[in-house]
Amino acid sequence: MQSIFQTVGVVGTGAMGRGIAQMASQAGSRVRLFDLQPGAADAARAALADTWSKLLAKGRLEAAQQDRYLANLSTASDLSDLAGCDLVVEAIVEKLDVKQRLFTDLEAIVPSQTVLATNTSSLSVTAIGAALKHPQRLAGYHFFNPVPLMRVVEVIAGLKTSAAVCQQLTDYTRQFGHTPVSAQDTPGFIVNHAGRGYGTEALRVASERVADFATIDRILRDQMGFKLGPFELMDLTALDVSHPVMESIYRQYYDEPRYRPSVITAQRLAGGVVGKKVGEGFYAYDNGAAVVPPEPAVPQVDQLPPVWVSPKAARRAELYQLLKNLGASIETAQAPSAAALILVAPLGLDVTTLAAVERLDPTRTVGIDMMLDDAATKRRVLATNPATRPDMRDAARALFAQDGKAVSVIKDSGGFVTQRVVATIVNIAADMCQQGICSPKDLEVAVTLGLGYPMGPLAMGDRIGPTNVLEILFNMGTVYADPRYRPSPWLRRRGALGLSLSHEEA
Repeated sequence: MQSIFQTVGVVGTGAMGRGIAQMASQAGSRVRLFDLQPGAADAARAALADTWSKLLAKGRLEAAQQDRYLANLSTASDLSDLAGCDLVVEAIVEKLDVKQRLFTDLEAIVPSQTVLATNTSSLSVTAIGAALKHPQRLAGYHFFNPVPLMRVVEVIAGLKTSAAVCQQLTDYTRQFGHTPVSAQDTPGFIVNHAGRGYGTEALRVASERVADFATIDRILRDQMGFKLGPFELMDLTALDVSHPVMESIYRQYYDEPRYRPSVITAQRLAGGVVGKKVGEGFYAYDNGAAVVPPEPAVPQVDQLPPVWVSPKAARRAELYQLLKNLGASIETAQAPSAAALILVAPLGLDVTTLAAVERLDPTRTVGIDMMLDDAATKRRVLATNPATRPDMRDAARALFAQDGKAVSVIKDSGGFVTQRVVATIVNIAADMCQQGICSPKDLEVAVTLGLGYPMGPLAMGDRIGPTNVLEILFNMGTVYADPRYRPSPWLRRRGALGLSLSHEEA
C-alpha cells in the first residue's frame, strides 16, 4: 500500500520525534529528521537503527523490513531540506512563540499542498497557526509516549483547519496501525482533558486527610480496576510534568472548579519531590522500587456485636446477603439495639450527615461503600465519622474481613474514595461530550488506549448507573457546597431519561 504522505519531515528528534519518525518510516514514508541541536538528528537515526536491530533479534521484524525502514530514514542539515515533504510534523519545545516561528519558517519553504502538523499536548492549535498565511493546512497531531506502544493519536482541528487535512492525518494514522480520534481545539484535547478527574479528586481526598496516599491507591486499584493508583501514576509521570498540565488546563478554562489543582502537588514540585525519577515522590524509592507501607493488621475482636442496617442503605438487599455470608448477627427491628453496630451505605453523602439526619447513634455508626457489586471488587471500604468508637470501628473491619477480602477503613468523606473519584471522571467526560470536544465513541477509545483505564468513562457511568452517578454528585454538592460537583447537562438529561451516557441525539 502506498503511503498517503510519501515524504515526511520530523522536526525535533527527542523521544516523541523519534517515535513519530519510526511509525512514519514503517508506514512506507521517506522520513527526513531535522533538529537544531548539532548531531541530534544523526543520534536519533542511530537510535532507531538500534531499535529495529533489537526487534529483528526478537523475531518481530524481518531483515528485509529492517533494511527498508532504515533506507527510508535520512537526516536534514537545514530546515530548507524539508522543502519536498508532503507532511511536516513538529515535536519541539512546548512554547507558543517557538512553534509559531517554526511554522512561519516552514510555510516559506514547503509547497502549498504540504500538510503541517503540531504534536503539541497543551497549546492551542488555532493559536499556533494564527501567524500563518494558510492556517487551514495546520492541524494538531498528538502522539503519546512511547509512540510505538501508545496506539492512540489525537487529530485536532483548529478553527481554520481544513477537514480534508484532518482526514488525511486520520487515514495516515491507520496506515501505521494506530487508532486516530478526532478532537476539537480545546485545552487538553481528549486524553489530557478526560484525565483531570482521577488525580485532582484523589488529591482532594488526601487533602481532607480521609486516607493516606497508599490507601487511596489500593482502593482505586482494587475497587475499580485501575492499573495504577493516582499517586503511583503521578510518581511515574513526575510532578514537573503533571502539575503544570493541571494548572494549564485549569487556567485555560478560566478557573473551572472541575479542574482545580491541588496545593499538595504545588508544594511537592517546589520542594523537588517530583516522583520516581528522583527517588522520592508520594512514595520513597529503593533501587527504583516503591517502598509501600504495609496495611494495618485486621484487629482481633473476641465477640462481634449484632449489626443493624439503615433502611436507606444503597444495595440494602445485597448488603444483608453479604452480612449473612460473613456470619453476622443481623438485627431487623425498626431501630438498632443499644449494643448494635450501625451500618449506613450512602451514595455521595458522608457518614456524619446520615447519622444526624437518621438520628442514629454516631458513636456506633460506620459507613460501607456499596456503589459497586461486592463480588466485582477486591476490596471493601469502610468509613468512620468523628464520633465512631474505636471498638465499633475495629468490629466492623474484623467482620468484613471474615472471608479474607481486603478491607480499608478511612475517615469520613462524602462519597468515600471510589464514588467521588469515579463520579468526577464520569462528569468531566459527559461534559466533554456536551461541549462537542469529541464523539462519545472517540472519547471512550482515547481514554482506554491513552490512559489505560479499565473501561471508558461513559461506560463507567453506565455500569454504575447514570442516576446513581447523579445522586453521588448532587449529594457531594450538598456536603461540600462546591460547584466542582455540579452535574453536566449531558449526564443530567440522560440520567433523567434512562439513556446510556453514550447516547447521541438524532
